[in-house]
Amino acid sequence: MKKIVAVATYNEAENLERLVRSILSLDLGLDIVIVDDNSPDGTGDIADALAAETGRVKVVHRPGKLGLGTATLESVRFALEHGYDILVTMDADFSHDPMYLPAILEKAAGFDIVIGSRYVHGGGVVNWPFSRRLISFLVNFYCRTVFRIPVHDYSGAYRAYRRWVLEKLEPDAFISKGYSFQEEMLVRCARGGARTAEVPIVFVDRAVGATKANRAEMIRSGLALLRLGLWEF
Repeated sequence: MKKIVAVATYNEAENLERLVRSILSLDLGLDIVIVDDNSPDGTGDIADALAAETGRVKVVHRPGKLGLGTATLESVRFALEHGYDILVTMDADFSHDPMYLPAILEKAAGFDIVIGSRYVHGGGVVNWPFSRRLISFLVNFYCRTVFRIPVHDYSGAYRAYRRWVLEKLEPDAFISKGYSFQEEMLVRCARGGARTAEVPIVFVDRAVGATKANRAEMIRSGLALLRLGLWEF
């Protein structure tokens, strides 16, 4: 089966090369697609250099910062157009450690979506302040109550998707562009019949680089989740 890891980047020059080399060193037959939003710190140039050197890295350059949701949908389009059977999404800042990829891919042999989960036995979060822990708890509590999909970590972005799940998506139907995209993606896939499973991971907040989270985006994402729960579904 052809497998590809998608990494969305914006100003990740300090992390990208180390992440790519860590993924490729696992010898899992993985390709990598980097979707870069015209990072002013040179991330796109680093991605191009890695592509030229390794032959296993692909790069999609976008004209500006268009959001994590649209970057993920871009990686979906890329995976489908290039014949990949499994797409793995993960963050660029090492909060998602590549060491969990073997377990996630092994689980994907029997399930349609596999989530690297912070909230099952063996998982956890490191270096998060109380405020982020609280927000994450409230978001996941809301989603479990409203959408009733049998998973614990609705908002985790470390995931593997099987091809048929991606083929059923309607990209133009998505209302989320930022952090609420993960929840919407999961709900739409599950409503389409995808079987879900979770693998424990320990999420370690980034050590270098700046977080992309901000209050305005959190508010927009919260409103999007309310809309999904009250109207869309």
